[in-house]
Amino acid sequence: MNSLSPIMQDTRRILVVDDEEEVREILAETLVEFGYVVLTAASGEQALPMLAKDNSVAMVITDVRMPGMSGLELADEIRRRWPEVKVVLISGYFLPQTPPQRFLKKPFHMKELASIVRSELG
Repeated sequence: MNSLSPIMQDTRRILVVDDEEEVREILAETLVEFGYVVLTAASGEQALPMLAKDNSVAMVITDVRMPGMSGLELADEIRRRWPEVKVVLISGYFLPQTPPQRFLKKPFHMKELASIVRSELG
């Protein structure tokens, strides 16, 4: 059990998109501990149909660098098709320009993630 206190159960869903299974699982488990319902996808291409079918997704947390559709491309598509869905980008790489979405540089503490999720979802 970690020392971070869980929040009250939230019915909005968070979609975690990362091509690395271990990263997806760690993020999903942590977010579930905080009281969120979490879905996962291994790619942007897998995430888009999930978003189209599930209008309860309130936030997408996506890695920037993935094979195929990048997290930046996914974020742009989400902003275009579902402007109400919040996007948080995560990456271990330097981004040459500041994205319009929230950004977390890997490695980060789960407290940072929780703070951003709470801030974005209100």
